[in-house]
Amino acid sequence: MSDPEILKYLFDDRFGYSTNFTVIRSQITILIGIIELKQLLHSLRSGETEVYQMPAPAISSGKLLIQTSHTLVSAGTERMLVEFGKAGWLDKARKKPDKVRIVLDKIKTDGFQPTLEAVFNKLDQPLPLGYCNVGKIIQLGNRVAGYEVGDRVISNGQHAELVTVPVNLSAKVPDSVTDEEAAFTVLGAIALQGIRLVQPTLGEVIVVIGLGLVGLMTVQLLRANSCRVLGVDFDEEKLQLAKTFGAEVVDLSAGQDPIEVAKVFSRGRGVDAVLVTASTKSSKPLHQAAQMCRKRGRIVLVGVAGLELSRDDFFKKELTFQVSASYGPGRYDQNYEEKGQDYPVAFVRWTEQRNFEAILDMVAEGRLDVKPLISHRFVIDDASKAYELICGSEQSLGVLLKYPEPDSTEMQTVRFSKASDTAATNGMSQVAISFLGAGNYATGLLIPAFKETGVLLRQIVSNTGVSGLHAGSKYGFELTTTDTNKLFLDEKTDAIVIATRHNSHAQFVLKALQAGKNVFVEKPLCLTLEELSQIERTYSGLAISDKKPLLMVGFNRRFAPQVQKMKTLLESVTGTLALVMTVNAGMIPADHWTQDLEVGGGRILGEACHFIDLLRYIVGQPIVSHQRLPMKTKLNDTVSLQLRFADGSIGTIHYFANGSKTFPKERLEIFAQGRVLQLDNFRKLTGFGWPGFRRMNLWRQDKGQKACAAAFVQTLQEGRKAPIPWEEIYEVS
Repeated sequence: MSDPEILKYLFDDRFGYSTNFTVIRSQITILIGIIELKQLLHSLRSGETEVYQMPAPAISSGKLLIQTSHTLVSAGTERMLVEFGKAGWLDKARKKPDKVRIVLDKIKTDGFQPTLEAVFNKLDQPLPLGYCNVGKIIQLGNRVAGYEVGDRVISNGQHAELVTVPVNLSAKVPDSVTDEEAAFTVLGAIALQGIRLVQPTLGEVIVVIGLGLVGLMTVQLLRANSCRVLGVDFDEEKLQLAKTFGAEVVDLSAGQDPIEVAKVFSRGRGVDAVLVTASTKSSKPLHQAAQMCRKRGRIVLVGVAGLELSRDDFFKKELTFQVSASYGPGRYDQNYEEKGQDYPVAFVRWTEQRNFEAILDMVAEGRLDVKPLISHRFVIDDASKAYELICGSEQSLGVLLKYPEPDSTEMQTVRFSKASDTAATNGMSQVAISFLGAGNYATGLLIPAFKETGVLLRQIVSNTGVSGLHAGSKYGFELTTTDTNKLFLDEKTDAIVIATRHNSHAQFVLKALQAGKNVFVEKPLCLTLEELSQIERTYSGLAISDKKPLLMVGFNRRFAPQVQKMKTLLESVTGTLALVMTVNAGMIPADHWTQDLEVGGGRILGEACHFIDLLRYIVGQPIVSHQRLPMKTKLNDTVSLQLRFADGSIGTIHYFANGSKTFPKERLEIFAQGRVLQLDNFRKLTGFGWPGFRRMNLWRQDKGQKACAAAFVQTLQEGRKAPIPWEEIYEVS
């Protein structure tokens, strides 16, 4: 199949992976007597944008729970997302060439079908829209200071009646600022951060190219800083607004030459700086900006533009060029945004939160007037009309969404009118399974694997409710909730699958065991020896009291069909084994949650445990000693692990993050009595010198996820021995 054919296959609706939002809506019923909570969701696959009934998001440490009053549609960013969703498969591929390369590399290593499923699982995930929110705090998480319930705040929360936001991504609204005005704060901070990078001084000549919401606020902020401002755009109405804010303008639709006008405007010297706030694929604005500037002028890109820069433009004038990162310092820093670690004001005067506060102060003092920027108002139920507007030909500017008055009742559960239609057909009792976590791995692999066993899918829990709603409707769960306590108290749930972030595994395992639930937890079981001891004591205590539930870790690779074949072949071997497991894990950025030792535990704890279990299973003997040989890297995620087993067998696990993506991700080699078995990427198994066996190849990669889930369910149904003995789980952990 050629590359274009592959791309068409990946993005073609006829293969049944499309998320039909209308169907999802028809499957949802709100529990009787409980209010509807509305949230706007967008499908990157189909381009549909609809309002859905959602469970209330769960409040967590360091966050605020906000009852929304108004949100502002960011026309530039959100229009691009909607247009991408509506694009055909080929246009999607053209817009994301870097993603296409990743897909093609994955096909080469993992096979076509697993890649197809991974792509569609990603595209099927509904995307919450919006990041300009204003409302009142109705609940505070732990470790939140400086706020009280009832405070009006702005945040980068989504288009939803209830949102949870980290404290550093919010700011209090002054009494003199209305909710409608406050909704412009986040976009105003984007404008302000661009200006801070330009570092204008009183009286300087600044050009603003692109007079959308951000551009028009940039004009006002520059004028408040006593700069002379020249605005450039095609839209006559926006140009007139810029004039009322004190700028002179260039009307591109009338054929005016911005370079010549800028020359005159700067008294022949060239402008001091240019802020590009336009949204375009063209590199022309940056070329024009360079032509307008004086020697050693400054150019800052705030919007989106082509980046085919001419060296000659910049070289002769020694121009500086910088791209602005959204709201300001702290943006995309997890320590700042998610963990609430503020930067000392003495060293970082203007963070994104302090930029929010500055914009609100400017509005309160009347130096930033956003009321003229409001062009349309919609209630949240009519939000789809707002997106038809911004994607259509009708002129619009500031589009506000208004939310209903808050109800005193809080909804944390949504029930699906269409419950699971899968029933056990093998005469065994049907097991009711509930899921904690609805991320990519859960929705792409774990839930389908359990559904295929014929279990009843009971509840699915997610923090925000969005992923739980999607997975619940797609796979036929009875209900979705954001309240984890309800899950552990649910008498109809026989077993809980834990697929959350690694640092939560231990606490959820303990709660499930104490509630008498059977547990399937994705690896790792826990992150610390203290947590492991707590789990061991709890589990052993249940065994003594004859109330021992099943506890299993998702070490799926031992269940892979080719591993099972290897195990069978090795039964004829009487001597010791030498095993080499090479894992071409690839690079994961340092700021990814799995690299955070407190959250993900690092990649060795988080993933290499898979391969320790695999070697332990194949040898069938306890590990008596081990050694870790790390390569000196910043992340310590390139290591060799040396294992020695009780029978004298040895195993080496090379877990490397510094290899090529075109090389197989996982390769296992077993040397025994003059014979070798080699398994490549769970697709190709080859025997060397093995009597009666040469190869076992699969059409598609199979790492044993389905067989692993099936073994867990069959144990519950038939009372079999645990698929993975607790002693081995404890030993590997």
